[in-house]
Amino acid sequence: MALKLIGLAGSYNRPSKTFALVNHVAAIAADHYGFDAKIYDLADVGPSLGQAQRQSDLEADAKSVLADVVTADFLIVGSPTYKGSYPGLFKHFIDLIDPEQLRAKPILITATGGGDRHALMVEHQLRPLFGFFMAHTLPTAIYASDRDFTDYRVASEALQQRIGFAVKELAAFFPGRALEAAE
Repeated sequence: MALKLIGLAGSYNRPSKTFALVNHVAAIAADHYGFDAKIYDLADVGPSLGQAQRQSDLEADAKSVLADVVTADFLIVGSPTYKGSYPGLFKHFIDLIDPEQLRAKPILITATGGGDRHALMVEHQLRPLFGFFMAHTLPTAIYASDRDFTDYRVASEALQQRIGFAVKELAAFFPGRALEAAE
């Protein structure tokens, strides 16, 4: 039985480097561990997000995305960096999740930004956010700057290496799931 990997890119922009990064990492993890993968961004959540005060206030499409996030076996969460942190609507989406819904869930955190000065966003913003939920963030977080992409595709060898490290860390949560073809 395939496990469910959900990717969430906290961006409304299309195309988006954040979506490209989450999608790239998800494809490698799905290939390596046999996950069924689905990737969303905030455009998939839709306009009801801004006015929702609780999960029940969301429209059907947004409820479906949120349900996939909280029932995933593994999450890859990515955020663009906006003024040193994550965007407000991304945080609002996460705020609608009950803390128990992410307890003990493995999460690979990623972020994108214009340059290296935002690289610690994954450690100073995203890791504490998911720590509140008592989720298991993987030790290797992935930050990518503009120079790591070419035409919204991961192009950096150093970034590919960090992605490889992070994906291998999933073996602690899914022992025996690594597919031989991915070795």
